[in-house]
Amino acid sequence: MIETTNWPYLASLERLALALALGLFVGLERERRGKDAGVRTFAFVGLLGGMGGLLGETYALLAILLVGLLVALLNVGSLKTLRSTELTTSAALLVAGFTGVLCGLGHTLTPAAVAVASAALLAWKEPLTGFSLELSEAEIRAAVLLGILAVVVYPALPESSVDPWHLVQPREAWGIVVLIAAIGFVNYILWKLYGTRGIALSGFLGGLLNSTVTATEVAGRAQEDPCLARIAYQAILLANGAMILRNLGIIGLLSPAALLTAGPPLAAMLAVWAILAIRSVRGARGSEQPAAPEVTLAAPFSLYGALRFGLIFLALQVGGTLAQRALGQAGFYVVSAIGGFISSSGAVASAGALSSQGAITAAVAGTGSVLATFTSALITLPLVARVAPQSGLARPVGLALGLMTVAGVVVAMVMEMARPSLGL
Repeated sequence: MIETTNWPYLASLERLALALALGLFVGLERERRGKDAGVRTFAFVGLLGGMGGLLGETYALLAILLVGLLVALLNVGSLKTLRSTELTTSAALLVAGFTGVLCGLGHTLTPAAVAVASAALLAWKEPLTGFSLELSEAEIRAAVLLGILAVVVYPALPESSVDPWHLVQPREAWGIVVLIAAIGFVNYILWKLYGTRGIALSGFLGGLLNSTVTATEVAGRAQEDPCLARIAYQAILLANGAMILRNLGIIGLLSPAALLTAGPPLAAMLAVWAILAIRSVRGARGSEQPAAPEVTLAAPFSLYGALRFGLIFLALQVGGTLAQRALGQAGFYVVSAIGGFISSSGAVASAGALSSQGAITAAVAGTGSVLATFTSALITLPLVARVAPQSGLARPVGLALGLMTVAGVVVAMVMEMARPSLGL
């Protein structure tokens, strides 16, 4: 509690001003909707909470109690006049009261974030209500299941190895399972909200996480309807371009010196990717595409597929670690190549970390990053051919990824021959 004998006026006024401003901010939305509790009411509630927080715990609790009494009176009046309750406004008033208490206690970022979130929830009533009413039972179950995978199971797993050889790390393996499930869920939502535009958007965003999984998800959409082959091809291109950009950023952040080796081959891949992406977009504008019909999906993601992918990752992780221990630098390259099949970001991050620690040279880290990127791009073709054999995607995807990889390999070979003169 602030002592009255030495009251810091400036600090107190700053806290009360923030509480008042946040109350006004939330109250604007209620005023616009014509509610009884509008700008002034929310401002007073925020100010009341701020004074309670300034005076101490007892007064803070008293302030919240008074806000509760105000909420009760508001609902009694609403029942008499409108024969309905103001539950949303009541909840917002209580949140505004607690926000004011936080301001009075000296918090700034937390109450501001809460106020912004509250205003957003109030302002987005129609979109949120419409979206929730359109949800099916399978979609709700999938969302709950994803929450269990990420929030309940993942933190409960041991972070370190569980075997004496330090080969199996359950949390890391389960993180891949959660990642796969999350990508499928995001792609499903984007598809539902934006149709074919959502596929392209999810292609780039998914590529920043895991281009292999994203390409598989997108190819599955094209298999369900061949009319989506062109937009699926664009999404796969975007996913691989995002993957290359991400890998460049990771290795540049962790080991800038490794960019001397990894930068030119990956830049060559990006150049070919940009040409192919531009050609694809121009081709789509110049030709009429059939309207894509709605696709009914059973669930936002497949738990069975996610678990299977996690087991594959675990097997490759164990095999790669053993190869590194047995073969040294060559084993590191094997690990990088294998890592690219599942998660090139993990392989590139490992290379950058080892280089920064001095365990390997920057040139070796750069070469490993390039190998991981190559394999991450090449593994897309057999996966697309297996998941969508009737979509016609295999040929254009194979040609595009082949050209990108060839460009990277040629530049890498030139860099290798020029390595002595460059002093790498």
